[in-house]
Amino acid sequence: MSQDSISAPHPSPWLSVWLAPRETIARLSAGNPRRHVLLLAAVATIIELAAALLAAGAAIDFALQPIAAVLAIVAVLYGILGLYFGALMFRWSGRLFGGRATQAQLRAVLAWSLLPRILAAIAFIAAVVVLRYSIGSDVARQVGAAALVLAAVALELWGWVIAFLMLAEAQQFGPVRTILSGTLAVFFILITTMLFRTFAFQPFNTPSGSMMPTLRIGDYIFVSKYAYGYTHYSLPFSPRLFAGRILGSEPQRGDVVVFRLPKDDTIDYVKRIVGMPGERIQMIDGVLNIDGTPIKRERIADYVGGEPCGSANPRTRQWHETLPNGVSYDTLDCQDNSFLDNTPVYTVPAGHYFVLGDNLDNSTDSRSLSQVGYVPLENIIGRVGMIYFSVDSEAPDKPTRPDRIGRVVR
Repeated sequence: MSQDSISAPHPSPWLSVWLAPRETIARLSAGNPRRHVLLLAAVATIIELAAALLAAGAAIDFALQPIAAVLAIVAVLYGILGLYFGALMFRWSGRLFGGRATQAQLRAVLAWSLLPRILAAIAFIAAVVVLRYSIGSDVARQVGAAALVLAAVALELWGWVIAFLMLAEAQQFGPVRTILSGTLAVFFILITTMLFRTFAFQPFNTPSGSMMPTLRIGDYIFVSKYAYGYTHYSLPFSPRLFAGRILGSEPQRGDVVVFRLPKDDTIDYVKRIVGMPGERIQMIDGVLNIDGTPIKRERIADYVGGEPCGSANPRTRQWHETLPNGVSYDTLDCQDNSFLDNTPVYTVPAGHYFVLGDNLDNSTDSRSLSQVGYVPLENIIGRVGMIYFSVDSEAPDKPTRPDRIGRVVR
């Protein structure tokens, strides 16, 4: 055998992808483009989730919480599904410009371009740890953190360059078609995300304590948009394309809902529905009365922490209330004989609902006709489903609250 017939072994794609991305994806496509792609997608989402949690104020011991395992599983599933969905979008856009890459090849492109982003997220985590937890002079910590942040930015940018070069090789495109097809794919992804947000679930956060103890300041919630159908308020920017509800259904008593404020429909409120159309609602000595009948109410242990009444008092009286349809929840009682504890009788108009905050003495709700009043069905955006993230935004270091993440809202 002649010496010329002996070829040098190919370097590992873990090394070659950094400086020879086109050659790397060509070799992977000719061999096994599925190799390591799921691993890269899973690791990338877990590391980026950890970086996001740390940036939001999560303590280092967050990983010891039981919820961490659940979040890791969700992150892995999200990363893998996102990989398949992204490859599908890039395949559709590529075919419009004559691209030849298969979905397996495009998954490889997307997965291997995540490698620099994984290291970028690790560098960012290291920067946060250096600033918050390392021992040393302030100058040394700031210089070290700045260097790590610069490295993270450089790695992130290089990841985009690698993705561009590998996409061009996989699709057999020049620079112009690569840019056009990639831009179109990103547009498809954004449109799909917007449609999901419009018709399925939309995230909100709670900036006030009016719904304590059910919702606390710093809770991030998912709202089911399809629970009651859709109005023009369901659409981005709320264009008045139609009136009423499409595929509508009636909210139930006790539902926690997000709605547009009737007095100013640019503002979102979150409250609990307690009064249905045609009913007579009244507060008597702090007790909700529906059609002249008080609801069931029993005293439970005081609520501790959070300052729900806007004072330094760490303890607040707490009640467990049950509505006529059996829905139960806890409410707070800041003081006796507040100006909202005794009200006139409110008769709920047809097509409207009466809403209260669970923090009864510290909530602007339907009891204030001049500020909120009765909520039209058309103004209801959706039903609050779950707390997907929570951070104590009032604390100096803004720690996360792992015990609230994943909690179903009732």
